[in-house]
Amino acid sequence: MNTPSSIIFLPCTDIEVTLFFYRDRLGLSVVQKQGENLYIFDTGYGYIGFCQYKDGRAPLSGPHGVCISLNLPDNQAVLARFDELKENCEVYRAPAVHPDFHVYSFFILDPDGYLVEYQKIAG
Repeated sequence: MNTPSSIIFLPCTDIEVTLFFYRDRLGLSVVQKQGENLYIFDTGYGYIGFCQYKDGRAPLSGPHGVCISLNLPDNQAVLARFDELKENCEVYRAPAVHPDFHVYSFFILDPDGYLVEYQKIAG
């Protein structure tokens, strides 16, 4: 089966804060807004949606929560992106080779505590 694209939806606590973080801080394009509480962003390889659910659903973050990984073309791009974001985002881990996986990456935290990783996967 050929899947043309995918969307992962995650709950957030404040859709406007989430919109600012992903659109204005990280530079992801909004591809769709549904109602007042849902935005879908283009990651370049698929889509990620955030929704502030009316039932008060909590984010899936925390020490064993969700990691959103964004892939870059090389290690220099990872370093350059880190330099762009480190002053305005909460850094969780600076650029390094991951001890268990073949990736060079860094991690920041979004407003709901989701880990956002920028990485280059080794070939």
